[in-house]
Amino acid sequence: MILDVLNYLDSVLYYPILIIVMGIAGLYFTFRTGFVQIRRLVTACKLIIERPKDSSHVSSFQALMVSTASRVGTGNIVGVSTAICLGGPGAVFWMWVMCVIGAASAFIESTLAQIYKMKHKDGSSYGGPAYYIEQAFKTRWISVIFCFFLIATYAIGFNMLCAFNLQTTFQPYSFYDKKTTPVIVGVILMLVVGYCVLGGGKRIVRITEVIVPIMGLSYVGVSLIVIVVHASHIPAMFGIIFKNAFDFQSILGGVAGSCLVYGIKRGLYSNEAGVGSAPNASASASVTHPVKQGLVQTVSVYIDTMILCTATALMCLSSGTEISEKVSGAPYVQNAIATVFGQAGPIFITVAMVLFAFTTLIGNLYYVDNALAYLNHKKCHQRFL
Repeated sequence: MILDVLNYLDSVLYYPILIIVMGIAGLYFTFRTGFVQIRRLVTACKLIIERPKDSSHVSSFQALMVSTASRVGTGNIVGVSTAICLGGPGAVFWMWVMCVIGAASAFIESTLAQIYKMKHKDGSSYGGPAYYIEQAFKTRWISVIFCFFLIATYAIGFNMLCAFNLQTTFQPYSFYDKKTTPVIVGVILMLVVGYCVLGGGKRIVRITEVIVPIMGLSYVGVSLIVIVVHASHIPAMFGIIFKNAFDFQSILGGVAGSCLVYGIKRGLYSNEAGVGSAPNASASASVTHPVKQGLVQTVSVYIDTMILCTATALMCLSSGTEISEKVSGAPYVQNAIATVFGQAGPIFITVAMVLFAFTTLIGNLYYVDNALAYLNHKKCHQRFL
């Protein structure tokens, strides 16, 4: 009964309501800002390395890594694979479109977090959507509702999905047991993430600023090797992406299961632009102007979708691996990488999934702490800044 209710709500809220609202909001911000996410992309990249006046405060780079840690997760591998297997190669194109549109929403929400951020006595800051919603509407109840949904999403929903996706990567191995393996994976994740969270946000920041770049570069590097090895397939690969993306007869024949919807869903879920999560990290950054952090956060959206999700998509499609519902998720990616690296390929994907899951969980809990502090009328503990 409960599952039926949840499935119904998902079918109504996710599609079409959420997709339409987020899409319209992204387009509105894109035109209102004059395509700032494209015009100022070079400036945004330069701002990443800007240092705060006080070395003890959170830098733009550190805030970027925390938000990217949450955005970059198992969905960059499993989600992209599922979108291609169920929606078709054209889903990749619509994922790109949603990324560019969503980057404008990311710019706005993170800029607002900086404008309305709160400060500790030592000058360090904290804030997020809950704080600027209250100040904008002069009422607290809307912010309270936002915090409850954020906690339900990032402490329960996304974390459960992340852990589930991770354990699926162990299914091809002989030691996998459907009863015990998921439990073992869950317990190990709990212990490791608990260690980081109990150490406070400073520990989270230090860990993510090291792991995220290494993890991302390694994954992209391996993906590029697979793509280069199958370079002869590249023209046909892009041909099928664009052909399938604009196959409107197919799209209109079954909108809910089309490449258009799967691509937009993948873009929304993966980069979280406009969801209200990243501003919790953005508010903690020490910058000389609010817009600077807004621009930096557009880079996070591009890193997630245009680089990591695209790396997965192009690696899979260039490999020539058969696309079918049976291999949707981790198996499709593991089969694709195995065409070049053999048995070592699936092992690399498993390791990547472990790191992606780990950084996602600690990034999510960083946001949850912010929401809990707001609900309890407390300042965010300085250990978490």
